[in-house]
Amino acid sequence: MALTPQNSEAFMREVDEAVRQDQLLTFWQRFGRWIVAAVIIGLAAFAGWLYWQHYTKTQSQAVSEEMDKVIATAVGGGTPEAKELDKLTQASQPGFRASALLVKAGTAARKGDSKAAIAAYKAMADDASLDRPYRDLALIRQTTLEFETLQPQQVVDRLKPLAVEGAPWFGSAGELVAIAYMKMRKPDLAGPLFAAMAKDKDVPQSIRSRARQMAGLLGVDAVETPVAAGQE
Repeated sequence: MALTPQNSEAFMREVDEAVRQDQLLTFWQRFGRWIVAAVIIGLAAFAGWLYWQHYTKTQSQAVSEEMDKVIATAVGGGTPEAKELDKLTQASQPGFRASALLVKAGTAARKGDSKAAIAAYKAMADDASLDRPYRDLALIRQTTLEFETLQPQQVVDRLKPLAVEGAPWFGSAGELVAIAYMKMRKPDLAGPLFAAMAKDKDVPQSIRSRARQMAGLLGVDAVETPVAAGQE
């Protein structure tokens, strides 16, 4: 019996559907287990990533709290627990590690162990894995402890790149360089440097006060000129 156009179209749809089902079944039989495995692995990886994010955040908070305690102890004039401090110097976070190293070196210096403190600061200054501001501060503190044993020119060579206006440690480095210039009998270099520090609002007030006095003794004007109203 001949099929009408309508029946023929319905028959072809049924054939296409059967073929698709057969292809899908064949595909699933061949690759189904791999798809399931891939989905499971993907979910496991995502779960692991979430756990790692949580773990990292928790660890960072824990290290931060430990670091706060150590710094508070050091600032208060106490001696941080050696075991806890050593642990922080091995922290995976560079900032915490650098801060702990500074505290450790500073503690040694406060105890009078200059040799250990100098070695610790030098190691920091030479450590390329630390951010530059930490390394520069370590170099300044190392130089401060070694100042009396260094030639003035050595001090200048070390710290002159840091003793420039706008640099993070301008005051600390600039003061040492200016004193070195005075020991070298170069007041023409020391005076303007003292004056620049005295006028720089980013320099700590204690250093600014000393710099203003020294600049005045050297005959350099270090008094800030008030800004007239309407001329700011």
